[in-house]
Amino acid sequence: MKTLFIDCNDQLAPVWERVLQPGDPPIEVNRKAFEKSELPRLLKGYDIAIDDHSYMPTDLVAQCDALKHIVFLGTGPSSYMNVTEIEARGIRVHTIKGYGDTAVAEHAIALMFAASREVAQMDWLIRSGTWSTQEGVQLRGKTLGIIGLGGIGREVLRIGRGLGMEVIAWNRTKQAAEPLVELDELLARADVISLHLALNDNTRGLLGPAQLARMKPGVILINTARAALIDETALLDGLRSGRIRHAGLDVFHAEPLRRDHPLASMENVTLTAHAGFRTLEASMILLRRSIDIVRDILAGKAQKS
Repeated sequence: MKTLFIDCNDQLAPVWERVLQPGDPPIEVNRKAFEKSELPRLLKGYDIAIDDHSYMPTDLVAQCDALKHIVFLGTGPSSYMNVTEIEARGIRVHTIKGYGDTAVAEHAIALMFAASREVAQMDWLIRSGTWSTQEGVQLRGKTLGIIGLGGIGREVLRIGRGLGMEVIAWNRTKQAAEPLVELDELLARADVISLHLALNDNTRGLLGPAQLARMKPGVILINTARAALIDETALLDGLRSGRIRHAGLDVFHAEPLRRDHPLASMENVTLTAHAGFRTLEASMILLRRSIDIVRDILAGKAQKS
């Protein structure tokens, strides 16, 4: 069986070389950019594809006759492919969990600080020659609402409590270890809301117009999970009206974000380039686990992720 890492970028390439070990299975690496339409050509003859964050439409995957496994570098393949359709064709999609819980949690907290203190706006103003001191929000004593208590959500909870915030949480399933509130209560009480859910048919559009209308006026909204958890039109309306004081966003409905997208021109938005999981420590764990998954596939030991 042949394996191709389809989209190893310049940032990941040195990390990949660093985590390789003697005895690892042979894995070819593609470092050249490609159009989605080129996917069948790129994967011709390959049984296993390692995918960082490239889109893999079902109709194109269907043309990859040899493909039997996709190893997605992360936990959210649904933003880049239709997992149900692909697996219905007999191609297993493997994900990698837990590798970046601390990295993403710290990024969410960084966005929370940047949003509460207007860091990006003041930076832009100073660089453009305008000295304008912006009034911020003090976080100690404020209520942090966490939507989703997986590994990342629990890290955000830990850090939030360390900052002296009151932390409340909602999760799709009950967890005895933490007191949970109903989603409507969280939306009404939280001064800061941070999303940490996987994207699937049950969570897509979880926060729509009705949910955003229940949020406390002046709320700070942080999303380092998946953009499609929030209805984009409702998000834009909330930002324009000021109900959402500021949004810190690391994920978008289409990536990279277009320069002419409304979010790109809003002063009350802080944007980062889907970088929450990008630390050396997290990338090393991620790439090492991808190699181990390929090894298990070849050995017939791979479990469904």
